Amino acid sequence: MQKPVIILGIDPGTLVMGYSVIEARNNTFTVMEIDVLKLASTLDHYKRLQKIHRRITELVEKFNPNECAIEAPFFGKNVQSMLKLGRAQGVAIAAAMDRNIPVTEYSPRKIKQSITGNGNADKEQVWNMLQRITLLPDKPKYFDATDALAVAICHHFGSKVPVPKSTTTVKKTKKASWEAFARENPKRIQ
Repeated sequence: MQKPVIILGIDPGTLVMGYSVIEARNNTFTVMEIDVLKLASTLDHYKRLQKIHRRITELVEKFNPNECAIEAPFFGKNVQSMLKLGRAQGVAIAAAMDRNIPVTEYSPRKIKQSITGNGNADKEQVWNMLQRITLLPDKPKYFDATDALAVAICHHFGSKVPVPKSTTTVKKTKKASWEAFARENPKRIQ
């Protein structure tokens, strides 16, 4: 029988941060906590970061997780939003690392693929599969919480799959240089 592993899953956000703590043993999961940290939009951005750090620290102290998994930010069009989201993610990572908890990032597509088998699944599909996996009776109020649960379970599934050896052969090429380029492309040189 496998020793249980406690995993903290985080869906970072600047206004709503989802988090979950699970105990995983083989492919059986006990959801110890699933919730969100709501942050007021009127609150200074640095105060929100402080609250994120404080909440992750509280979770670490309460549950003593072995590992932490966090959703990597997706790239949007609004640069300012991306910077703020990156800061929120960084603060959450720092809070876990401060307690020597290893942190792993997963892309949203990887998480969906791991949970549903479809990297393009919507949040409702992810929740339906999570409900089957965890037997949670009620959907949390915010999908940010279910996203955090999906991150934690994705991490558990991902940590059990051995990395296959590459079967791709790499064609060796000669070292590129400007001299070789000039020799091979005399018409392109002015």
